Amino acid sequence: MTEGNDERRTVKVSKYLSKHLRHQPERIGITLEEGGWVEIEALLAAMASHGFRVTRAELDHVVATNDKKRFAIEGSRIRASQGHSIEVELGLPEATPPAYLYHGTVARGLDAIRAEGLRPMTRHDVHLSADRETATRVGGRRGRPVVLSVDAGAMHRDGHVFHVSANGVWLTKAVPPQYLRFPGSH
Repeated sequence: MTEGNDERRTVKVSKYLSKHLRHQPERIGITLEEGGWVEIEALLAAMASHGFRVTRAELDHVVATNDKKRFAIEGSRIRASQGHSIEVELGLPEATPPAYLYHGTVARGLDAIRAEGLRPMTRHDVHLSADRETATRVGGRRGRPVVLSVDAGAMHRDGHVFHVSANGVWLTKAVPPQYLRFPGSH
């Protein structure tokens, strides 16, 4: 297999894991335990029974090399680090955010964001980045990125709760518009 094929296979496995560990575990007949965990052997068996065979070594490779650290392995279990559209309590402790966090989006969403702030949409939480570069990459997945600054320090002082996932993504239920700074505004 060539390196390009290896990379394509790694991406394919990662997307399959994301789909089933974050959004549709029932499609392959698995049930997520508390915290979003599933036994690795049960996951591999369910994947194989649905025509998508993955070895444990291949799974470990995908988890270890994923640039966003989307998955976590603990003992004999695996879970998605965040981004679930199904009800999962990740059990992350409350965390004090830095003064500012960042959110990458695209221009077509700005009017709604100005009016309503940031909402989780299909997810359980709004995802925020600790640096502009990461937020730029996130926004760039859907077009030309626009990076918003979030006054996380003020939100926290005003009682908003933050969590940080194992891969460094900051999570909060919503960001009201008064805590947002848009490019070009001061």
